[in-house]
Amino acid sequence: MAADTTTETGDEQLEAASWDLEQLVDGEGEQGARARLAEALGRARAFAESYTGRLEELDSGELAQAMHELAEIQELAARGGYFAALSFSTDTADPQRGALLAHAQEQETAIQTSLLFFELQWAALPDERAEQLLAGEGLDFCRHHLRSARRYREHLLSEPEEKVLAEKNLTGAGAWTRLFEELTSAIKVRLPDAPAGEGVALDVALSRLMSPDREQRRTTAEAVTEALSPGLRTRAYVFNTLLADKAIDDRLRRYPHWLSSRNLANEASDESVGALVAAVRGRYEIARSWYRLKANLLGVERLADYDRSAAVTEDVVEYPYAQAREIVVDCYDSFSPELGRLAGRFFSEHHVDGPVRPAKRGGAFCAAATPTVFPYVLLNYTARRRDVLTLAHELGHGVHFALAAGQGIFHQATPLTLAETASVFGETIVFGRLLAEDTSPASRLALLAENLEDTIATVFRQVAMNRFEELVHNARREEGELSVARMGELWSESQEEFFGDSVELTEGYRGWWSYIPHFIATPGYVYAYAYGQLLALSVYERYEQLGEEMVPSYLELLAAGGSRTPEELGRIVGVDLADPGFWDAGLDLVQRQLEQAEQAARDAGRV
Repeated sequence: MAADTTTETGDEQLEAASWDLEQLVDGEGEQGARARLAEALGRARAFAESYTGRLEELDSGELAQAMHELAEIQELAARGGYFAALSFSTDTADPQRGALLAHAQEQETAIQTSLLFFELQWAALPDERAEQLLAGEGLDFCRHHLRSARRYREHLLSEPEEKVLAEKNLTGAGAWTRLFEELTSAIKVRLPDAPAGEGVALDVALSRLMSPDREQRRTTAEAVTEALSPGLRTRAYVFNTLLADKAIDDRLRRYPHWLSSRNLANEASDESVGALVAAVRGRYEIARSWYRLKANLLGVERLADYDRSAAVTEDVVEYPYAQAREIVVDCYDSFSPELGRLAGRFFSEHHVDGPVRPAKRGGAFCAAATPTVFPYVLLNYTARRRDVLTLAHELGHGVHFALAAGQGIFHQATPLTLAETASVFGETIVFGRLLAEDTSPASRLALLAENLEDTIATVFRQVAMNRFEELVHNARREEGELSVARMGELWSESQEEFFGDSVELTEGYRGWWSYIPHFIATPGYVYAYAYGQLLALSVYERYEQLGEEMVPSYLELLAAGGSRTPEELGRIVGVDLADPGFWDAGLDLVQRQLEQAEQAARDAGRV
């Protein structure tokens, strides 16, 4: 079901860039999604009848057979579920799409509860017996998955309790998350220079904060604050509810602190994550130094929050969608013809949804779908140079998923901590091309500034947002329900630590936490961006050192998906994630980006 295009951008290729979701359901539309979910549920119940209470009796071959059956069930459920979820993301205001998404979530919950016994019985096996089974042949497609699942043993409840929690999630955290998504998708920003009564999507308004005109930035920021204000109390209530829900879940599952469950899912120790966060917070001065230089470049004494994304020159380069597509695919092809071929498929097979539309989910993402269906990329393309890099970023995720498809449904995806490796790597390749082709000192300064600012946003800002999450989760557990004002205080506290004296925070900025979906849908997610960015920069540095010699090992890394631990995956490309000095070495690379931007400012005669 391709989404309707209603924008009038004057870019025909962009307006035609919509998904063909029928590939997920073999052309059978909504009924095909429902049928696959129903079949998955029927097979899940049959699986439960066949295997409940029998896990201890299985040999390795029988375990492999059971896992193949589970993979087929998950494939069916994923096809139906992704059709519903992706369709909804292109128009969150459509009741029919919302109803299908609700149905999919209900069916997926029923499937999950039918299969819960298997995970619980597997976790309960003695270590010796589990390792004996895992040593058998025919389990390569799921061995790491099974071994990793046993790490949750001490956090699992009884089967009846797990079923209750799974079923109640549908009307609990899952429902609140969907409400938040619908609320934020419906936000319209009334810009001061727009016709009376008309509003634009939040993403469109936020993109105007890159304008070289400070007055336009200021009034845009005020318009965003005004647009966020009417629903702020409701979104705060949603957040409060989800904070309490997670606190209850962590208590029942015996997690020692709010981030433990996320670290476990990321296959990262509390200590390693703590070291990452501490290292980044200890180098906030890198970001502050840039913001002070930027104030000088913009001719202001001190940046305000709405100045942070401003173009540092009036040389604003725009890229039509077709040109962006050509640049990105050619860059991928130049690095590896295999990656170029995969990148091209996203366009030729209608797996990119590009334009901004009313009620379309904001931002950008890549959805893996299933190993048997090519991934899907969503953009909100506004023809800025940064959008070209966003396209490169999301296609990086896409080629990673595509190369790892051979691992099967249990190992295609990596932990979040490695999920940004290919995306940042691809973005960096495209950035190099844009910089090499740009001869204007002013434009090169703008590009280097954008690159540095993207890194600052991915490393330092995400860690500052992790700090906000830590503050707000702990405050909710210690103080009870938090007011809008209290959430604003905690947001300001985390951001002021980050910016120091380099940026002045306006009063309106205190509510800007309230449109960020990661806080709601995936608590603790954001530090993985910093982890992945620093890892990817380190991998790219090795590529600069080794050249084409590294391409095969890089492709091997991507093709391995999540079939090994993060440390084992890092070793494929010569990166030691266990090295305590790894994060500081990555931050040294960011320091070099700062120095490049400072030199570009001098070359342009701006300082």
